[in-house]
Amino acid sequence: MDSLFVNSLLEDLKNPDETVREQATRKIWRIWFQQKGIHGLETIEHSQKLLDAGKITEAEALLTELVNKQPDFVEAWNRRAFLYYNLGQHQKSLLDCQMAVQLNPVHFGALHGMGLCYAAMGNYVEAIKAFHRVLQIQPYSQINQKFILECTLKL
Repeated sequence: MDSLFVNSLLEDLKNPDETVREQATRKIWRIWFQQKGIHGLETIEHSQKLLDAGKITEAEALLTELVNKQPDFVEAWNRRAFLYYNLGQHQKSLLDCQMAVQLNPVHFGALHGMGLCYAAMGNYVEAIKAFHRVLQIQPYSQINQKFILECTLKL
């Protein structure tokens, strides 16, 4: 992965022009999904199809196999965190988000997921911290600004 290109895209996330930010966001997600080449991408896409078909156990098994085989594949951790969050398994989701952020500290999706997990578990102070970390990367992210306000009101 070309770190200069990624750094340039990360800077574009702070651009006042919404179009520039949206393009940078799409490119960053593409890079993350393609981190492990076509096999990783196809596995993640297959897991999403399984989820869409209601085959949750199979999707979880596929993603677990992927993180076991390629533990440095950040998006595999993030996708499994997403699955766990949607199942209401917030602690398991949080652990996967934390692993994704450990591997990629600027993974705004996993940081956002951490905030959602903390909020769902009633830990609003940690949720606010996570949402603030997203705003350091994506300062124009209205959803994270909204969640900070909501969590602050619950303190």
